[in-house]
Amino acid sequence: MTSIVTTRLPQTPSALDAAFADFLRIDLANGDASEDTIRNYRSTVGLWVAWCRDQGFDPATVTVTHVKRYRQALIEAGYSPGTIRWKLVVMGRFYEAARNAGLRPDNPATGVKPPRIRQAMEDFKYLSDSELAKFLSVLPDPERATGPEKVRGLRDLFMIDMMALHGLRTIEVQRANLEDLTDRGENFALIVRGKTRDRLVYLRPDTGIRMKEYLVLRGEVARDKDGTPLCSTTSGECHRLTRTRIRAITVRYLRLAGLKRAGISNHALRHTAATLGYLHTGDLRAVQELLGHANPCMTARYAHVVDMAKKNPVLFIPVKVG
Repeated sequence: MTSIVTTRLPQTPSALDAAFADFLRIDLANGDASEDTIRNYRSTVGLWVAWCRDQGFDPATVTVTHVKRYRQALIEAGYSPGTIRWKLVVMGRFYEAARNAGLRPDNPATGVKPPRIRQAMEDFKYLSDSELAKFLSVLPDPERATGPEKVRGLRDLFMIDMMALHGLRTIEVQRANLEDLTDRGENFALIVRGKTRDRLVYLRPDTGIRMKEYLVLRGEVARDKDGTPLCSTTSGECHRLTRTRIRAITVRYLRLAGLKRAGISNHALRHTAATLGYLHTGDLRAVQELLGHANPCMTARYAHVVDMAKKNPVLFIPVKVG
């Protein structure tokens, strides 16, 4: 991807920046946005401001035409339609904050549509039953390891289980804290800090057993500003794993299993949990609760994929080919 930014990211003009800071503090996620979300918004706006300065535009007085030129620059730089859509959404909120603050009479990003996403909604990547079994088979066997290697293997098994079987996002695994665990009798449950709301995910008994073993062998880990991390480093002064490290661990095991290909990475494991969960239960509402989707239409695509394969009309045409 070709970068469209050639200079260091500048700050937005003070009045605009102050209005945007107020939006991030009191409006974004109803005043409860995560640091990651706020950082993402600021980075996205910073990229836009840098481009304006490079082009000789004042970001405080741009027009719809300038926003469309930026959209074209993003397309030519190789950004995906989904990424461009997100950038335009953030820009719209940036200028809406300016409009609400009386700094502009309009919002130049309103009505500027992103490029059409040509990929079908159901065209997402996931692992089949056999592929998931193959993937899990390359994870270290905790019974054959000792010391730090065993702790690391149990941790990796827990993280993979949480994504591929329980449908957690990478950031949800990364944010998970010891304090979020609760013992519900025969099962452990984890309060998952989702994008828009928290949800309670019950752990499979085998996952719960391995998780408990991991926590006992790992020992005490110091709290950070967010809590006591469930997934931490296993040597030296233990600290919370980063999302980058979690992704790297997943990719390494996918390569070991011979399953790494375009589109198959951490988020494909969430798709796997959703698709196989619906395949084996037929319960769309349960899958929706597992994933934490507020809109059932988001979950319905998994059912559509499964049902398309099962009820494909061509399978019922009574002719023999060949």
